[in-house]
Amino acid sequence: MRQRRWIELLSDYDCEIRYHPEARTEEIKEENVKAKNLGRLLKPIFEIHSNGIRCLKGRIWLPSFGGIRDMIMHESHKSKYSIHPGSNKIYQDLKKLYWWSNMKAGIVTFVSKCLTCAKVKAEHQKPSGLLQQHEIPEWKWEKITIDFVLGLLRTPSGYDSVWVIVDHLTKFAHFLPMKKTNSIEKRAQQYLKEIVCRHGVPVSIISDREKTDGQSERTIQTLEDMLRACVIDFGNSWDRHLPLVEFSYNSSYHASIKAAPFEALYGRKCRSPKSYADVRRKPMEFEVGDMVMLKVSPWKGVIRFGKRGKLSPRYIGPFEIIERIALVAYKLELPEKLRGIHNTFHVSNLNKCLADENLATSLEEIQLDDKLHFIEESVEITDREVKQLKQSRIPIVKVRWNSRRGPEYTWEREDFFKRNYPHLFSSNKKTSNRNRAPGRRSRKEGRM
Repeated sequence: MRQRRWIELLSDYDCEIRYHPEARTEEIKEENVKAKNLGRLLKPIFEIHSNGIRCLKGRIWLPSFGGIRDMIMHESHKSKYSIHPGSNKIYQDLKKLYWWSNMKAGIVTFVSKCLTCAKVKAEHQKPSGLLQQHEIPEWKWEKITIDFVLGLLRTPSGYDSVWVIVDHLTKFAHFLPMKKTNSIEKRAQQYLKEIVCRHGVPVSIISDREKTDGQSERTIQTLEDMLRACVIDFGNSWDRHLPLVEFSYNSSYHASIKAAPFEALYGRKCRSPKSYADVRRKPMEFEVGDMVMLKVSPWKGVIRFGKRGKLSPRYIGPFEIIERIALVAYKLELPEKLRGIHNTFHVSNLNKCLADENLATSLEEIQLDDKLHFIEESVEITDREVKQLKQSRIPIVKVRWNSRRGPEYTWEREDFFKRNYPHLFSSNKKTSNRNRAPGRRSRKEGRM
C-alpha cells in the first residue's frame, strides 16, 4: 500500500525509478545519539519475592500461560468447599489473594460457561424481549384492572373475598367485599352499582393477569397489610374495616403519580388531615436492654378455610434483649408461657420495637409450638347438619375456634374433624343436634 501511494504521487512526473541494491544507509554512530537516563522514568510495578513470585500490592500475580488461572477459578467454583458460587462472590474472594489483567471479566466468562450452573441456578436476569407498555389512558376510569383476594377468614356476614378494582390513570381503587360463591349475576349487579354508576363504562379492562396486571397485584399487597393491621389493632371482622381501608388507601400519597389517588381523581386534596411518618429502619445490631419483636410464622400443615392464618400477626412481643451471643445472635427474656422455646434467636427473626406505647401481644390468646408456629384449637361443636348433594349426603358440624380476635365459627366435615379431634365427640360434650332439613344452611356462615 505504501508503494502504491508513491506510485500515484509520481505518476504526474516524467521520471525513471531505478533500484541500487548495493546502496546502504549510513550506520548510526554512538556519538550521534545523545545518551539519556530513562531509568528514572520507569517505576517497578511488581514486587519480586525471593522465591520468584511476583506480587502486586500483596496479591500474587498469575500469568496467562500454564493454565494456572483456570485451575484457581475451577477450585474456587466447582470444588466441594465452594459449590458453584456466582461470579461476583468468586471475584470478591480471589481479589484478596490474586491479581491478573482483566480479572473480573475472566471470572464472569468462566462462570457463564459452567454447565451445572446453567442447569440448576435460578434466573435472576430480566426476561428477553422489550417490555410492551400499556398506552396511558386519556381520561380517568377509561382503563381499569380487576383482581380478587381469596382465602380470607369468613366473616359473620358471609364474606370471604375482596374484589379489587383499580383505575389505571389515577390509581384510585375500590375494595368490594364479596362471597366466593356469588353468581355472575350478583357480581354484575355489584359492578354496575359501584363502578358504572359512579365512573361510567370503561374502555378497557385488564383482569387477573400477573404479567400485565401488576397494578392490581401491588394494590392487593397493600390491602392485605392494611387489613392485617386493622384486625390486630382494632379486632372484629375484616369487612367492618374495609371502607376505611379503602379511604386510607385512596387518600395516601403514591410515588408513581406524585400525589394521592383522591387528589388525582377529584382535583383537590382530601379534607381529612393525615400525616405519615415513613420510618424505614432496619437495624442489624441491638444493644442489651432494647425491646424487640419476635417473628412467628403460621403452621403450614393445618388447613382451615382452604388457607390458614392469613390475617394472623407476624410478630409477637415486645421482649427485652438480655445478652448478645454473637454478631448476629441475641438472647431474649421470654415469659413463662414460652419456656419451651430456645431463647437465642438470629437477627433476621428480630425487629426493633419503636412503639412508645406499652403494647404487647397477649400470649394467653395465642398458642405457639417450639418452632414459633401458631396453633389454634377447636373449643366445642355447637351445631350439626347434613349437607345434601346430588348423589350423596355429607354430615357437617359447626365448630367454635379459640382466637384472639374473638369467637370464630366454621363448618367442617364431621368425618375429617372427628378423626383429628375425637375428644369433642365424647358423650359428655354438649352439642346441639337440631333436626334441620337436608341442605339447609345457616344465614351467617354461608355455604361450605
